[in-house]
Amino acid sequence: MPTDIKKVVLAYSGGLDTSIILKWLQTTYGCEVVTFTADLGQGDELAPARKKAEMMGVKQIFVEDLREEFVRDFVFPMFRANALYEGVYLLGTSIARPLIAKRQIEIARETGANAVAHGATGKGNDQVRFELTYYALNPDIKVIAPWREWAFKSRSDLIEFAEKHQIPVAKDKRGEAPFSVDANLLHSSSEGKVLEDPAVEPPPYVYQRTISPEDAPDHATTVTIGFKRGDAVSIDGKTLSPASLLTRLNELGRDNGIGRVDLVENRYVGMKSRGVYETPGGTILHVAHRGIESLTLDREAMHLKDSLMPRYAELVYYGFWFSPEREMLQALVDKSQEHVEGEVRLKLYKGNVMVIGRSSPKSLYSDKIVTFEDDAGAYDQKDAAGFIKLNALRLRLLGKRRSDPKK
Repeated sequence: MPTDIKKVVLAYSGGLDTSIILKWLQTTYGCEVVTFTADLGQGDELAPARKKAEMMGVKQIFVEDLREEFVRDFVFPMFRANALYEGVYLLGTSIARPLIAKRQIEIARETGANAVAHGATGKGNDQVRFELTYYALNPDIKVIAPWREWAFKSRSDLIEFAEKHQIPVAKDKRGEAPFSVDANLLHSSSEGKVLEDPAVEPPPYVYQRTISPEDAPDHATTVTIGFKRGDAVSIDGKTLSPASLLTRLNELGRDNGIGRVDLVENRYVGMKSRGVYETPGGTILHVAHRGIESLTLDREAMHLKDSLMPRYAELVYYGFWFSPEREMLQALVDKSQEHVEGEVRLKLYKGNVMVIGRSSPKSLYSDKIVTFEDDAGAYDQKDAAGFIKLNALRLRLLGKRRSDPKK
């Protein structure tokens, strides 16, 4: 347990758990607590968080809208890499943590705090993501992780502590929540309780961001997304800011039942967990970005980038956003995106995202070369014979060795 804590910056949602943490910090350390509440598009009303912090005696309260920074500086760079953890997960929770932690460190510097605190449990990935970012940006910062330190053993212990210190407890918070939820502009994540058995289908009420594909319209929705240097910049010809663009894609994805994932994943701390993720706009964006890359990226550049993607995704999932290796990979990814521009037309239908057209002024696609008609000398088909023989040479040598019993 850290000692000599004078002032601590707490990542504060205003919910019951972080309100208990706030009071616990005050009573355990006798220190001043600064609260930081980030609006990342989770959809919650943030004014109550400020009001509750004031009620609990907090003098320095930070409530900030970080939606544009979140999408511009964290989501979009990650989507340039087409990052998918274990081939499925679009990393919605993972990518939010470094931004929250970064801002906590900045606020600690601004307010003279010598410690930071978070509400992540000792079994999850978030504790790692928060703390790796803290230490990367301030190696000397003191870190308080209440869930690893306090003596509470059950939900009833937490409720008892809350009541003892006049922390309001809503009626629906007195029992165990049916599942836990994390949400931001990119996605919502549901885990635990009713979702812990991976053999059981998630109840319909788990889904926060999308209608069921079965209930989606019986007609397709067509949308065109414009790109520049690998980032989406417009929808149906209308230029939008990063956060506004993702918000609009979320609406389209929600209405067409797009972006649901039921995943058993490998947590960084060593256990497997089952999560239900909804990434409606991100799923559309991911498909569209691959569509424009197919037209504008050189083959070997694309294949190299794809081969590095799992490593990039792991770094984001594990919490190494501010590591040199992630920054090195980002430089490679960003270099590859210099000519990734143009438009992708998609059809959205009952949970599916289908590319139905793409165009670019930087296209590498040549109809003169690919045509089966006379291509006016652009490609001499006879050249393929030598190409094949050279590539087959080692295979022929191996074949001869296999067929010769003396070798």
